[in-house]
Amino acid sequence: MSRPGDDPANPAGDPVPSAAGKAADKAFAQSWRARILATPPLILPARQYVYPRSIPGEEDALGRGALLLEVTPLGTDPPHPGGFLATCALGFQNPALPSGIFACPRPTDLLALAGGYAYLIDTHAPEHCLHLPLRPVTQALAAPADGLMLLAGFHHVLALDAGGVRWQSARLSWEGVTMTEVRDGALHGMGWNLHTDREVPFHIDLLTGAHQGGGFTD
Repeated sequence: MSRPGDDPANPAGDPVPSAAGKAADKAFAQSWRARILATPPLILPARQYVYPRSIPGEEDALGRGALLLEVTPLGTDPPHPGGFLATCALGFQNPALPSGIFACPRPTDLLALAGGYAYLIDTHAPEHCLHLPLRPVTQALAAPADGLMLLAGFHHVLALDAGGVRWQSARLSWEGVTMTEVRDGALHGMGWNLHTDREVPFHIDLLTGAHQGGGFTD
C-alpha cells in the first residue's frame, strides 16, 4: 500500500501549485493584494523584508532559494505608504512541497508557503512575521465557515484563526498526514500506521484540536 511520502511527486495530500503571477487563494476576506514574482522587480520598493529573520540554524536559508512576493496593503486609513517585497526562504528544494499565497481568517494576514515553510505575515505591519513551527507543511485546507486555515505536516495538523495559532494537534501518523474534508465541526483525514502499513482515519475537533483515531500508536 502506498502512503504519503512514497510518491516523490506528491508527498502528502495535494500540494498547492506555485506559479509566477498566481493570485492568492481567496477563501477569506483580505485587505491586501499580492502576487508571486518569478524574478525581483526592476525597481525595488522602498520596503523589503526577508523571512525568516536571522535565527540560529537558518543562516543559509536563502541558499535554498526563495518565494518572492509583491504585496500591497489595502483599505488603510490613512492610506498605507505603499507595497513591499517579501522574500520568503524555501524550507526545502523538493518541488512537490507546497508553495503559494493564501488569505487567512484575519483580513490583514497573508499566509505564504515556500517549499514547505509557512510564514504568517501581517501585511499592514510586515516587520511582524510568524515562522510557523510546522515544518514542512505538506497541505493547506481552508475552513472559512469555521474561521480556520488548516495546515498539515508529516505528523501533525496546525490550525490558524484570526488570533494566530489556535492549536496544534497531537501526533496523528508515523509518517504522512492527509486532510480530506471539514464536516460537522471536525477535520477528517488519514494517518499512516507503521505496524499495519495502513492509512487510519482520524477526526479533530476544530475548537480544541483534540483528536480521535489516526495511525500513530506507541
